[in-house]
Amino acid sequence: MDCGIFFLLQSPTGQNHAEVFSRATELTQRAERLGFDSAWCAEHHFSTYGYLSRPLMFAMHLAAHTERIRVGSAVVVLPLHHPLVVAEEIGTADVLSGGRLDVGLGRGYQRYEFERLGHSLDESRERFDEAVDILLKSFAGKPFAHEGKYYCFDETSVFPSPSQKPHPPIWVVGQSPESIAATAERGFNLITGGFGIPIERLAEFRETFDRALPDPAQREAVRVSSQRAIYVTHDESELPSIVEQARWNMRVTLSLRQGLARVDHGRALAVPMEQEPTVEELLERYLIMGTPDTCIEKIRQLREVMGIDHFNANFWFGDLSQEQVLSSMNLFAQEVLPVLKSGEF
Repeated sequence: MDCGIFFLLQSPTGQNHAEVFSRATELTQRAERLGFDSAWCAEHHFSTYGYLSRPLMFAMHLAAHTERIRVGSAVVVLPLHHPLVVAEEIGTADVLSGGRLDVGLGRGYQRYEFERLGHSLDESRERFDEAVDILLKSFAGKPFAHEGKYYCFDETSVFPSPSQKPHPPIWVVGQSPESIAATAERGFNLITGGFGIPIERLAEFRETFDRALPDPAQREAVRVSSQRAIYVTHDESELPSIVEQARWNMRVTLSLRQGLARVDHGRALAVPMEQEPTVEELLERYLIMGTPDTCIEKIRQLREVMGIDHFNANFWFGDLSQEQVLSSMNLFAQEVLPVLKSGEF
């Protein structure tokens, strides 16, 4: 099983912007030395929930400061951008990374972001589908024109073409049955999970995925990844306070998803939800935290439920210090990662 690390580049307290980016760079360099396969970064706008507005730009930066590890977006919010510009950025990032790019795409979920960029969230699915068609045409490396509902242009050539042929691996984040079915039908790789998604919901997603691809050979051709907040420690007395850091991310994620966002001078505020899970429920159904053995079993459960061949580890959430994140990563690399990569897992 491959294993990557994931960044929101968030800061509940409004941490110095340069320090946030420096932390992510250091963590990626450490991940490369520890044997992780990839580093992924998300796109968000206009709040401390995520400082990164152009994940492909940061992917190029990470590639320039590493040698082996793959870099990717998880995700580019495609409906917020003209697809021709995204195609150019993908080509540039793949060339400059030496063909180490993975492209994660999503249709977005934050009305807060869409409204400030003059877009309608209600159009996001249609815009996403049309934009994906344009991206795939651009990767062919030939001039093409397009006349659609949202985008129209005369014959156009996109430069540069990606180094990887026919294009970098494409992953789509799916958090609804509709998105998961559409991802499977296109033959794209799937990423799901994240904050606020319990393990039983992931089981439902897998059923949707299998129905969309009834042919086992087709399913074998598509990679599946799950993204989870993770903290590895030999001292389980740490866990209640660590869980509350993850709860901040869950609250902000769900409030933004449900249109209940509270942002004060750019600072994303954690809005408590009704009937929130307890610490015990979060540890059981939502998070991967505890001793190395506990984390191995939780990831094994994910594999059994989702059929994953890639695990995206979110080590940095809430307001965890860099020391806490690095300690968790190091212990994961020492005692969990070798098991995931073994033939016995």
